[in-house]
Amino acid sequence: MSADPVSPLEATLVTEREQWQDGPPHELFSQLRGQCPVHWTSKITEYPEEAGFWSVTTADDVHAVSRDWETYSSATGFTALTNAILPLELSQAMFIGMDPPKHDRLKALFQRGFTPKRISEHEPAIREITKNVLDRLEGRETCDLVTDVAQPVVARVIGSFMGTAPEDDEIWARLMNSTLGAGDPDLNPEGVTTVMERDVPEIFARCAALIAERRERPTEDLMSVLVHADIDGEKLEEHEIVMGFFLLVAAGNDSTKATYCSGMRAILEDPTQRQLLLDDPSLVGSAVEEALRMFPAFAHFRRTATRDVELNGAEIREGDKVVMWYVSSNRDETRYEDPDHFDVTRNPEHQAFGAGGRHFCLGTALARLELRILIEETLARFPQMALDGQPLYAESPFINQLKTLPVRLAP
Repeated sequence: MSADPVSPLEATLVTEREQWQDGPPHELFSQLRGQCPVHWTSKITEYPEEAGFWSVTTADDVHAVSRDWETYSSATGFTALTNAILPLELSQAMFIGMDPPKHDRLKALFQRGFTPKRISEHEPAIREITKNVLDRLEGRETCDLVTDVAQPVVARVIGSFMGTAPEDDEIWARLMNSTLGAGDPDLNPEGVTTVMERDVPEIFARCAALIAERRERPTEDLMSVLVHADIDGEKLEEHEIVMGFFLLVAAGNDSTKATYCSGMRAILEDPTQRQLLLDDPSLVGSAVEEALRMFPAFAHFRRTATRDVELNGAEIREGDKVVMWYVSSNRDETRYEDPDHFDVTRNPEHQAFGAGGRHFCLGTALARLELRILIEETLARFPQMALDGQPLYAESPFINQLKTLPVRLAP
């Protein structure tokens, strides 16, 4: 008996670079959801030593994987492709790379600083940071929303939480961009090996100075929380403090920047949607949710199967990588009418912050507040802003973000 022939769709390699030249391959994901919702990618050409992985593409299946940490573990790597960029032992030092019970104890440390009430107290400060950045555009005809607006705002906001100096914002942003966007030739021109050879040592050296300072003089910031944390009578080791810092700064740096820029692009591309927001600024909160749905900051997170398991017809083996594609599940036709249309009145539920379960994003309240303020203040200041050139995506199946978004500030 010959084996059943493999269809071209089944044989597709989801993360090949040519699929991701202009952001996520939405057409491919639509086909997968309809015909092969749990799909096997047999190899990753750029990383020939790496095993293949399962792609989970529908909202229901992503939800199921998210909530079952005992079957789908985070403790053996939480990004899909490879451990070549960030070694496993560094991933495992972040609570996002742990399973319960340690994950729960470590995450609870931060939860207190990220409650909606605590975050809302920061609104005046975040609005001030945003206005100050927009002030710098006075007298200019054009700018790039990624580098001139989003990057300096998000870097200062997360820097103020972590306790880093304003003059270091650009340094931390560079380190986060080159580490998370390691495969992009603009964000990291020298290639992925420089992450471990150059960037991670610099992150550790800079953090060592911050850690020493906080040990001497404790403060109210999150770096101090990490340094003085007590988990069941034990202090965090230095590399765990560094990676905890890295996780929070990377998430704070990349996520809001990504969704704001893609959301603004969608608003600028559709005069009807922009006018709705200008006429009724109370819709901005709904526009934020729609931007999160359509443009989740991270295209995926990964789990590893701890046992043989069947998922929507696919036979997953113990040890297999299982990748939850939020850029697919958030456009699931069974959940959303006309899912590729940006609609500021939709106010949808979505999986941009994960799909529930233990690893649901810690920073949801902060991300929502930042996004609302950024969109409100940008539209109030420049209501006739227009695209001024071709936006470019970062070449990455992990970070779902624009690296350039050129705009004209007024007609």
